[in-house]
Amino acid sequence: MQQIVRQRRRAAFVGRTAERDLFRASLVEPGTGSRHFLFHVHGPAGVGKSMLLAEFEHIARECGALTAYVDESAAGIPEALEAICRQFASQGRRAKDLERLLTAHRERRHEAELAALAALEPGPDSGPSAGSMAVARAGLAGLGLVPGAGAFAGVLDPTHLAQGADRLRTGLGARFRSYEDVQLVLSPESVLTPVLVNEIRGAAADVPWIVLLFDTYERTGLFLDAWLWDLMTSDRHGTLPGTILVVTAGRNPADSARWGGLPGFVTPLPLRPFTEAEARGLLADRGVRAEPVVAEVLRLTGGLPVLVSLLADSRPAGPEDVRDPSATAVERFLKGEQDPVRRAAAIAGALPRRLDADVFRVAADLDGERADELYGWVSTLPFADPLGGRLRYHDVVRAPMLRLQRGRSPRGWAADQRRLADAFRRWREETETGRETGRPWADEDWWELRTAELYHRLCARDREALSEVLHDLVEACDQGEAVAARWVGVLEDAGRDADVAGIASWGRQLSRALAAGGTQAVLEELLVTAGHAPSATPWTGGPYGLPQGPPADVTSRRTEERPHGGYGYPGPGAVERPDTSWQAEEQLREHADWDVGLPPALMARIHRDRALSHAARGEYEAAVTTLDRALGSAPDDAGALALRGEYGRVLGRHEQAAGDLERAVALDPADAYAWASLGATRLALGDPAAALTALDRALELRPDYPWALIRRGRVRRVLGDPGRRLADLDRAVALQPDSPWAHCERGDALRATGRDEEALAAYDHALTLDPEYASAYASRGVSRFNLGRHTEALADLDRALELDPSYTWARTQRDAVVRHRDG
Repeated sequence: MQQIVRQRRRAAFVGRTAERDLFRASLVEPGTGSRHFLFHVHGPAGVGKSMLLAEFEHIARECGALTAYVDESAAGIPEALEAICRQFASQGRRAKDLERLLTAHRERRHEAELAALAALEPGPDSGPSAGSMAVARAGLAGLGLVPGAGAFAGVLDPTHLAQGADRLRTGLGARFRSYEDVQLVLSPESVLTPVLVNEIRGAAADVPWIVLLFDTYERTGLFLDAWLWDLMTSDRHGTLPGTILVVTAGRNPADSARWGGLPGFVTPLPLRPFTEAEARGLLADRGVRAEPVVAEVLRLTGGLPVLVSLLADSRPAGPEDVRDPSATAVERFLKGEQDPVRRAAAIAGALPRRLDADVFRVAADLDGERADELYGWVSTLPFADPLGGRLRYHDVVRAPMLRLQRGRSPRGWAADQRRLADAFRRWREETETGRETGRPWADEDWWELRTAELYHRLCARDREALSEVLHDLVEACDQGEAVAARWVGVLEDAGRDADVAGIASWGRQLSRALAAGGTQAVLEELLVTAGHAPSATPWTGGPYGLPQGPPADVTSRRTEERPHGGYGYPGPGAVERPDTSWQAEEQLREHADWDVGLPPALMARIHRDRALSHAARGEYEAAVTTLDRALGSAPDDAGALALRGEYGRVLGRHEQAAGDLERAVALDPADAYAWASLGATRLALGDPAAALTALDRALELRPDYPWALIRRGRVRRVLGDPGRRLADLDRAVALQPDSPWAHCERGDALRATGRDEEALAAYDHALTLDPEYASAYASRGVSRFNLGRHTEALADLDRALELDPSYTWARTQRDAVVRHRDG
């Protein structure tokens, strides 16, 4: 059946003669003057880009080519490669090695996400040196595996992401069987792409051409464009055969910044409305030849292929039958269909953004064989483009259909939208059954169901839906720009399709912010639009770089783990916020029919994310100020209180910190983070017994909490309990073997009991993990002095002071070594 549909569609294809001839001419022997490597088709919606790509694929297969077509159903490079594998296999060419690696990628990514969620849960401090842990956090953030850091991963310095990936190899190497497994998590395209190249080279020995087609490039190009450029213009992944041809198609021209330096390599194919000759040819092919009718069709359609095709299919007998599609477009789209049930089904099919048989049953409010029959008929309509096994109406057709339904029966429109929202909610809840908390965010199917549910609720003018979209958007920002774009798209699409000015305004503003500054700019824009942040405040954007370190008054000799705020370091300079030049009066007018206030809990959440960003740069004063704003929105937000208490402790404001942390644990007695930070604060206030109580409680709640174990080890040192101190540190090292801080603290405990040889081994291990760890050099110097190795001791202490000239304890120990040597 599908083959028959394709044959009929192709038989009806007319025009684009120059484009087809150019493409066919490129399928000649390499080296001839007409050889092309990459075509980029571009033009507005409805101009026939997807139809032309389908025609190109037909031409390629006629020439014996192996082909694959990828559209927006692929969310990333691995998904695109899966689509290529499936289509190669359907043509008798299995890419077995690539299929195997794609399966391994899915499995390893799942394992890594679970491991990251378990090992990097937020805790009060952050472990090795600030620099090394920042790099590790950056690497995980780049993967979207660190809760709370993903919102800033899109603007992290690529250098830090690369360094973080290197650091992660150490930790993930112990979990995975091979280096390749680690890379499948850290950089899947680096492992998968060379195998794709090998598969293409193998296929090239058996087929004359290989043609890859990438549609809806305005969306897929976000992740495909840089990858394709690297694949086709460098030999980093291996060399491609000269018989490969790539076609991309999207609304926008090719990126000149990327492809402009390769003149003649990219062949642009801008699509415009049909010429008069092409439109006449299509009309004649459909039996419309009467000159008055043809002239009226040409006048009213402006040559837009979809409209010309639709009006031709209606077989107008005279010019009076060709009505203005801008006034009664839906009537024109369905002019040739007299069956009212079919007409209603086609119009109902416009309600969802994407259509499959299940969604169609709900949209048309039908069931059984009749629903299946009508969906089969809708699938053959010229404006219903196939998309990854589903259908998508052309924008120029769908928009007037939506306007027709909305204007004809506003209450019926709302009821239809609620029915679809309820269906997507049920399907979404089914996907959540049996899942771990938070796991749906790793599932693209869940994303699609959730965004569809919210889209239809917004179209039904469900006023609670906006708050839910914005709440989800904050979570989506943690997953990276691609996921955040889906939620911003919900606002844009619903605002346009339901003609709700307030929602449309939100969509425009957030879309600008995302394009200009990534997910961090989206969070800033949420604050500005809701009136909780000054619009003139610059936001930090662009590349991120490591700072020199925290302010001198909060620098600790023992760099501590700060899982809530020790990573994601913005670099020098600031970029002004995206353009917000629209006037306040205009915003008020656009939002007049829609509540723009954000719920207090959501405001607090956004401020907490901003505070995390400040703390990651060592800007603890700014972090505290931001948390003040969070608590102004939600005074009883236990998470914000815990963070403000921890940052106050870092700043040495122990009394204030204790007050915040005691309120936090009163509000949320199950927060191990707050209990652990409270324990460290009480120790700083000179109350080790109370500190021990708080840290015991933290470890009851979370027994595998390395930071709390190390802190409790310090409390046991003050209480004179060396045995239990060492036991805590042994557990901390076992739980976090790649933590230099844990190894160094354990070395100190061993040295305190006179076991300097064992202490040296612990310090050596810490310095292997972090060669610039000043505390480990100083402590090792003392142990070497205790063992009579005075020259080596002096060298270690000199190195510690070289790394940190203000390190008073190291200077005191060095002076003692020098006095002993000279005495």
